Amino acid sequence: MIERGTEGGLAAEALATHPAGGDLGRQDFDGDDVTQGAVASSEHGAHAADAGQAQDFVPIADRALHGIEGRRLHPAENVAALADGRSGPDNRGAMPALSCRVLGPVRITVAGADAPAELLWRKHVALLVYLARSPRLSRTREHLVGMLWSDRNEKQARHSLSEALRVLRRVLGDASVRADVDQVGLVADAVSLDCDRFAELCGRGEWAAATALVDGEFLEGLAIPEASEFENWLGAERMLWRTRALEALERRAVAELERGDAPAAAQTALRAVALDRASEAAARTAMRALALAGDRAGALQVAEELARALGGTLGAKPSAETQRLVERIREARIGRRVIGAPAPPAARPRAPLVGRAAELAELTGAWRRAQAGRGQVVLLEGEPGEGKTRLLEELLARARLDEATVAATRAVAADVSMPWSALAGLLASGLADAPGITGAPPEALAAFAQLDPDLGERFRSAVPAMAPGDALGAAVRAIAAERPVLLALDDAQWLDGETLTTLPALARDVTAQPVLLLLGIARGSPAAERLDSLRSHLGRDLEGAVIRLGRLDGDSLRGLVHWALPRYTADEAERLVRRLEGDTAGIPLLAVAMLEAVVRGFAPPPAPNPPAWPSPKRTLIDSLPGDLPPAVIGVICQRFRDLPEPAQHVLGAAAVLGDRLSAGRLVRATGLARAVVEETLDLLEWNRWLVADGRGYVFAAPIERAVLLQEMITPGQARRYRAAASA
Repeated sequence: MIERGTEGGLAAEALATHPAGGDLGRQDFDGDDVTQGAVASSEHGAHAADAGQAQDFVPIADRALHGIEGRRLHPAENVAALADGRSGPDNRGAMPALSCRVLGPVRITVAGADAPAELLWRKHVALLVYLARSPRLSRTREHLVGMLWSDRNEKQARHSLSEALRVLRRVLGDASVRADVDQVGLVADAVSLDCDRFAELCGRGEWAAATALVDGEFLEGLAIPEASEFENWLGAERMLWRTRALEALERRAVAELERGDAPAAAQTALRAVALDRASEAAARTAMRALALAGDRAGALQVAEELARALGGTLGAKPSAETQRLVERIREARIGRRVIGAPAPPAARPRAPLVGRAAELAELTGAWRRAQAGRGQVVLLEGEPGEGKTRLLEELLARARLDEATVAATRAVAADVSMPWSALAGLLASGLADAPGITGAPPEALAAFAQLDPDLGERFRSAVPAMAPGDALGAAVRAIAAERPVLLALDDAQWLDGETLTTLPALARDVTAQPVLLLLGIARGSPAAERLDSLRSHLGRDLEGAVIRLGRLDGDSLRGLVHWALPRYTADEAERLVRRLEGDTAGIPLLAVAMLEAVVRGFAPPPAPNPPAWPSPKRTLIDSLPGDLPPAVIGVICQRFRDLPEPAQHVLGAAAVLGDRLSAGRLVRATGLARAVVEETLDLLEWNRWLVADGRGYVFAAPIERAVLLQEMITPGQARRYRAAASA
């Protein structure tokens, strides 16, 4: 018989008398195979030349080869071995649950156990899968002989088919294999193929579940060179399922991007790239996801590998669409930092947008409508720490990859009394360099030259300047004629009155233009009431939306814990979620900071009976550092201590000096070399301590600045920073 040897292979044993011996006459012989005697005589003699060769077994999922150690058994021995009950369960009277994984290396299980070794012969696997994939699960004997045994004479081929059918009947049960003089087939549900399940899940749009079944090429590793017709069919099936798998993986990656999980989308898209190195659609999806996840180098590497694959296999070059995306990835920036640039030393990974799928979908929906020529106004409201700026930056990054003109600035309290400071910020952050700006009226350009001395040389004109508000509208319309425009104003509650007053008119001027006006507003701030006039126009004469952020719920915090600490058991993760709920109140900024500290080994102080925080109607707007739970204060302080010494100096000076700061002022305050300060600012921006626009740097979270001033900066340090900055 055939059974596993002690070394994990298979060993041949002598045939022993077995009660089932009388069943040998139940073989599925053709009309030519009339008696059992024929098995051991003329029909088997046809295979004698092969008897001393190693039998080919199909590679299975664990990459091992299930074969027979030593010599190949003579077919007569195979028949006898199958009659011995030790080679596998006798399923002739029942229909077992046979599952076959074909989307990757083959894996066959019978009733949850590994398949008998005799079923793993290459042609037995090929016959099983081919019948399961055939119309009505049936083929003629003549067709099957030509498909798998065309290299043998008719008698040998028909007998080989009979032997293979006997194995299938042995494993599946008599009731599962239909065979007569002409037709061979399987009954419905005799075999379960993962590709059928895959197609069913795709039909329901369950892309994550469908792609979980994909582990490689169709019947990966299986080859029968002597069966050319089967090889042709196998090639066509591989093309079919590769195409379907690529589509499913791309759709899953897009869905993951839509809910803000760029790292997961990148992993999914890279699986698609691995299936087809020359697929531009898969490569573009992977490049977008990697860029948005912060891996610019990885995105550009995918582009290089695509170019090599296209050149090597097709003698082609990437399409113009792909080349434009590559250029946008190389050039795109957020603030002063290249989007997706390699993380600076000591940089922390960026958390996914957990718990913001609905808000991100609403925001990207508004952007798509704007791209289609329907001007949009979106007010993005959130309390400090709830992720308003993070969500805004996510859309900015996507718009840049969409080849849009993007200009973004962030207001500070001092801007309220500085006329047209927000307009100057938009000009400095990209509006003045946008394609199409030269199509604006000369009077508009002259107005910009008066606002920014750096633009005076470029836009010098003898014509009188128009009002700055009118100039903004004229310039945006000219730029929008070239490409879509996204104007973002964060912390808009601090906008200067002049710019704020002109926003409703600007929004009305671009209602039929591809323009999105996005304003981030700190909800709860008294200054936010200044936006009420603009808010009142939404839904009436302006198309747009008000998106209100909230705290993270338990499920979202669990998602963050899984991202930060995937090694945690379910119980460990649940305990940490409860601690996060108590210490951070679901505020994303604090939850992420606390998780990152735990990853680095920070142990929050025990809090057996922590006070409720925030107390009713309290937010980070009016919280003082002393109001925060000790664990949160400890996390912020630990993050500061983990920074390199130059970064601690620069961040300390920024906390002391406040408002918007230029690199030059921080150089004076710290006494560090400019190159060191600029490198440090990149690190602080990446680590979300600071955010930048064309005019300088501000703290991303004012509460963190307050904690540093109270806990980490001494009065003497503060005096020295102020004195040096004023010198």
